[in-house]
Amino acid sequence: MATITQEIAIKDARFFSPIGFYSEEQLLGNEFYVDVSVSFPFNNPNSEQLDNTINYEELYQILVEIMAPRRELLESAAEDVLNKLLEKYANLQTISISIRKQNPPFGGDIAQSVVSLHYQR
Repeated sequence: MATITQEIAIKDARFFSPIGFYSEEQLLGNEFYVDVSVSFPFNNPNSEQLDNTINYEELYQILVEIMAPRRELLESAAEDVLNKLLEKYANLQTISISIRKQNPPFGGDIAQSVVSLHYQR
């Protein structure tokens, strides 16, 4: 018997957040792009019912909540997103989160740093 897996994703959600190891980064903030993707079994008797899927607006609101506070490391933000998704949606099979920091303060020209977490049940 075949199985169908559904994926819901948000790509390149842009945030200006006070995240950084150095106090200047937390004071001035920086630009970040976040990708999040979740998958779960497709068991959808009516594909026009929002209750039968995951609302990507709710995914975005989780990102807004996690990216707002001051913190030192992107790793903690990625972990908080992962934990919040697992808490809210019990049926998730996979979760992928990537957070890209624009122009991190290490002297690179138009560089990005990236932290990613991947979960698989």
